[in-house]
Amino acid sequence: MTELVTDPTLTALDRCDRCGAQAYLRVFLRSGGELLFCAHHAAAHREKLNEVASRIQDETNRLSQR
Repeated sequence: MTELVTDPTLTALDRCDRCGAQAYLRVFLRSGGELLFCAHHAAAHREKLNEVASRIQDETNRLSQR
């Protein structure tokens, strides 16, 4: 049986590593580990994050659903 791996949804307990606001973006780094960002800092650093990420979990669409 193959197990489907899904990323857990980010919650209010997940905080931006830059400013401490609620995180809506999880960046899995190529070098290992992960970083969390609020929508503001994700947008501000998007170009660099794309360079260092192996994968990005983007839940910023949840902001417009409120």
